[in-house]
Amino acid sequence: MLLIPETAQSGFVFAVMAIAMVLMASNRVRYDFLALLVVLALMLSGVLTVGEALAGFGNPVVILIGALLVVGEMLDRTGVARAVGDWILKHGGQRESYLLILIMLSSAVLSAVMSSTAVVAIFIPILLRIARQSQVNRSRLLLPMSYAALASGMLTLIATPPNLVISGELEASGYQPLGFFSFSLIGVLVLLLAIAYMLLLGRHWLPRTSTDTHHPYGRSLQALWQDFSVRRQTLTLRIPAHSPLCGRRLSECSMNSSYRIRVLDVLRPRRGGLEHYPGPAADFVLRADDILLVLGEEEQILHCIGELGLYRHKLGAREQQQVQWELGAITVLIHPNSRLIGRSVRDSQFRDTYGLDVFGLRRNQEAVDDYDEVPLAASDSLLVAGPWYRLRALSQQNHDFVVLESPQEAEEVVPARRHMPLALALTGAMVVVSMLNWLPLVAAALLAALGGVVGRCLTAQEAYRAIHWSSLILLAGMLPLAAALQKTGATDLIIATLLQVSGGSHPLLVLTILFFATVLLTNILSNTTAAILMAPIAIGAAEALNLSPYPMAIGLLMAASSAFLTPVASPVVTLVVEPGNYRFMDFVRLGIIPVLIVFAVAVLVVPLLFPW
Repeated sequence: MLLIPETAQSGFVFAVMAIAMVLMASNRVRYDFLALLVVLALMLSGVLTVGEALAGFGNPVVILIGALLVVGEMLDRTGVARAVGDWILKHGGQRESYLLILIMLSSAVLSAVMSSTAVVAIFIPILLRIARQSQVNRSRLLLPMSYAALASGMLTLIATPPNLVISGELEASGYQPLGFFSFSLIGVLVLLLAIAYMLLLGRHWLPRTSTDTHHPYGRSLQALWQDFSVRRQTLTLRIPAHSPLCGRRLSECSMNSSYRIRVLDVLRPRRGGLEHYPGPAADFVLRADDILLVLGEEEQILHCIGELGLYRHKLGAREQQQVQWELGAITVLIHPNSRLIGRSVRDSQFRDTYGLDVFGLRRNQEAVDDYDEVPLAASDSLLVAGPWYRLRALSQQNHDFVVLESPQEAEEVVPARRHMPLALALTGAMVVVSMLNWLPLVAAALLAALGGVVGRCLTAQEAYRAIHWSSLILLAGMLPLAAALQKTGATDLIIATLLQVSGGSHPLLVLTILFFATVLLTNILSNTTAAILMAPIAIGAAEALNLSPYPMAIGLLMAASSAFLTPVASPVVTLVVEPGNYRFMDFVRLGIIPVLIVFAVAVLVVPLLFPW
């Protein structure tokens, strides 16, 4: 170990902090890797003990953020965000101003209880679809949506990691931590001002890109069917009480053998909606009023309707969306070592083995007619249709198949939509329990995350994948840097310099300096890093002035959410750069006024709600 003398330790910490900032700003070193180097530097220099240097990895804030990421994934997989997007599309129409209001409000509300990065990632394809269908320029929707997601950081305690860092620092300094909705009124005001800004000025300064009709995630399902020359069509048929199908097993109906019709899905009326039975088994018993989603040639379907006494049925928009979430298709390539080589689709009993139907075969880039009896060969491609969960299972059969293409509809599938009520209940319970202080927030978040896994809103593997481990390591690795600043007296030195520069007289001047310093760090490095470094300084400055630390803490919190100025300040804005065709100067031009709005609220409103 290289022990640094106590007299030089504060200078060493400043040097480590400066080097870390330069390397972060250069974007040449991974942030999580850099955080681990900071931990090692503080540990090996003797500035911090081994326990102090590694204390960040056991910090409740780190555990809390991990649990909240799982909760956000739960809301994503159960379709909460997509349901909001569909609601926007339904009620927004083609009025750009109305769409903007709905999009920004929805983005902010969802981001207040789940990862804002996840919300933006979910909303991008939704907004591209809205732009295509409403003929509204996509560049005038995407950036306002991401700005609203940033503003959501001022709505609730769990909306963004800096809020938790600042609340934790208050508690560590002997003050009451921030409550779940302590500053929500301020956040609502900022959000409303941001929406007004975008409606009146901001949207007119956005670039005008074309409202193209391509989908960024691949071809449509219809295009795949055309590729394989599938001549069959899908129809929905209702079984009346007098039909001979009532009370019979699917295998007894001879729909496939007599009419070459496949039953893809059975929709059974239940209280409040329709229950889906995608890819029904041969022993599935049909009932009166069941709705069958079938696929076959038009002439054969007409014969089936007449002879079996069926009626055509038209699905509503919501029912069609649910069918799309249940059923899909992919194209797969026959692996050179596949067990199916030399056997036809019929001989291999494909439907019985995989629970899926083959609706097309291509060989040497040409569609093959009457493929059921054709022996399969290596590199043949099949169009396979059925329930999405079975398609995902098929894609794991790497020794037999290689997935060639998934349609764009696959991006909008909600795998656990039936568990949406449970996900909403768990999230609501987490908020209420935390708000009423019945449990610590970290305990409530862990219970919600575990409840989501136990309730099958997501699997344990999906929960682990939802955690951004690199972000947690960054947070855990940078937290000891703030401890080192305090231990070596560097924080006191910064506070003394700050008070000297500001004259040590008016707290608003100190708040102004802290605010813009935090905004600068947020837009160059990251909001979490900025909060870690500035929180102890803000609290210490308030104590030196014999003032309440809460106005400084709230002002710092607001500054850490003001990542409006650069496209690399936060993933929330980085994600929309390419689909919105934005340039660097677009962020600078549009971001200055939102920063000034947040600053005005911080110096004019915060002291009224949180007196000095």
